[in-house]
Amino acid sequence: RSAARPPCAAPGGAGALPASALPPPLGRLARAADAARAGGAVVTDGRNMKFFRRILLCLVVVLAAAFLLVRLGALDALGRASYPQKYTESVARWAGEYGVDELLVYSVIRTESGFDPVAESNVGARGLMQITEETFDWIKSKIAADEAVTFDSLYEPDTNIRFGAYLLSVCLSRYEGDVSTAVAAYHSGMGLVDSLVENSEYSADGATLHTFPYAQMRNYVYKISRSYAAYQRLYGA
Repeated sequence: RSAARPPCAAPGGAGALPASALPPPLGRLARAADAARAGGAVVTDGRNMKFFRRILLCLVVVLAAAFLLVRLGALDALGRASYPQKYTESVARWAGEYGVDELLVYSVIRTESGFDPVAESNVGARGLMQITEETFDWIKSKIAADEAVTFDSLYEPDTNIRFGAYLLSVCLSRYEGDVSTAVAAYHSGMGLVDSLVENSEYSADGATLHTFPYAQMRNYVYKISRSYAAYQRLYGA
């Protein structure tokens, strides 16, 4: 005689009867199994949702970083176009010769002439770094007394940068390396700045200026300072 068979397949198997159709003991077991499987599905779905959220967050962070880098790169490109480095060989040579920061030389050239080698002011200052004839003669006596350079030579970028870098070095040395005071002297003359540093209203130490009493001088110092800061940010201190 064959063994007795249960009235249905095992709970959850193929062809399983609903739990309500089973005898009470088997029905309770079937309901417990169904509940366990349902709970497992919920847990699995919850874990999957957390995983996908983390992936999405990572993608958002990566995309935001990429966008920021592109934007900063574009801003730097625009900045470098506005604050260019031209005549680099001459600037490097003469800034190095006279111990002046190249970026300061670029700042003066940009402010004085906008990198136009044949620029001429209404007072007759010439070239990239806008040197007057009187100042040219004084510098020539210091660094080129025996050379065949003339005032017209200031239209040559290399000569102009040479003379301008030397004048900047003299101003920086005279006023203890203070850039603001030095460029005020570059623009308005050392004689005027010498008289100002003796006035406690404009100088606290008798060597550098903390106040620039003339609008044109003050505006020039502001322009150079802003330009110098931009060059330092774009090309390194």
